[in-house]
Amino acid sequence: MFGLFGQLLGQSGNNELSEAVKNGAFLVDVRTPGEFSGGSVPGAVNIPLDQVSSQIARFKGKKGVVVFCKSGMRSGQAKSILDQNGIPQVINGGTWQNVNKLVGQQ
Repeated sequence: MFGLFGQLLGQSGNNELSEAVKNGAFLVDVRTPGEFSGGSVPGAVNIPLDQVSSQIARFKGKKGVVVFCKSGMRSGQAKSILDQNGIPQVINGGTWQNVNKLVGQQ
């Protein structure tokens, strides 16, 4: 579904993402607080990309993490930061609308 562009951004296929959502992954919107307040995924927390490094403790011990944003670019960066800090099972969900559709199907 994501095609070449999605592969370049490091986005996972919808099956893996759907399973993570179904299994109660920690949903993190890495957009700005202003963007987040304009609409996001039910149950998601807002940890803006520029705060991900300083908020690593909030990700520890989660059984899965899905990061998302407006286009998939910032969530790709967030995934890299989390991977580098040893946080397992991080999925770049791409856009918040994409993740929102999957949450609505659960």
